[in-house]
Amino acid sequence: MARRFSLSVIAMCAAAGAAAGADFTAKQITQDLYKATDDAPLNYARRDLTDLDLAGLKFKKANLSEANLFGADLSGADLTGVNLHAARLDRVNIIGTRFDQADLSEASILRPASATTFEGNRSEAASFVGANLTKARLFGVFTGGTFAKARMAGVTLAPFSDTGFIEVLWRSRLDSADLTGTDLTGADLSHVSFRFANLQGANLAGARLVNADLSHADLSGADLTGADLSRADLDRAILTGAKGLDSVGGLSTARNRDKAID
Repeated sequence: MARRFSLSVIAMCAAAGAAAGADFTAKQITQDLYKATDDAPLNYARRDLTDLDLAGLKFKKANLSEANLFGADLSGADLTGVNLHAARLDRVNIIGTRFDQADLSEASILRPASATTFEGNRSEAASFVGANLTKARLFGVFTGGTFAKARMAGVTLAPFSDTGFIEVLWRSRLDSADLTGTDLTGADLSHVSFRFANLQGANLAGARLVNADLSHADLSGADLTGADLSRADLDRAILTGAKGLDSVGGLSTARNRDKAID
């Protein structure tokens, strides 16, 4: 009997510890954000906000730098102008979430829930217009997402290994995404799918696009100086007015190069 009681107490304590993982409750954050203003934003820097239901909240330029939001529900939330530098956003729900003008430099957004279907839905896609994603790590489905004029220099969207077959099944997808005027200099975009994406005027200088799927993507006016297009798929890709094509690496190995539109 005593042993069963001890085990029950241990189990209860363990459950209580698991439930108390986050530093705040969703209710506390909701109340605090209601009182906050853009001029007097809340400071959640380096706080544990894992698994919280924060759907639909407006964060009013809060400081979430280095915060841990693993598994949080941010669907429909407005994080415009929020400081998310080096924040952990892995496995978060970002359906319909706004990150416009947010600082996501060195942040981690791995395998987020970004749509209700595997292929993605433009109406559910997150928005990163003008966001700072410098040296951030992203991996997952961002189909139909808006990254126009975002700063993504040194970003990594590639898988963490390069074994070949697995990257075809598990690759970041930015199909039909808007990347007009986006800075992707030196980015690792290996194996990423950009099918039908709008990359007009994007800066891809020095970017790694090995095995990337650029079929039907619009790269008109893009800067490809020093980019690596080894084994990339250029089927019907629009390269009209693209800069630096004479310095692109691996172009001779690119698939469907003869079908690209110059």
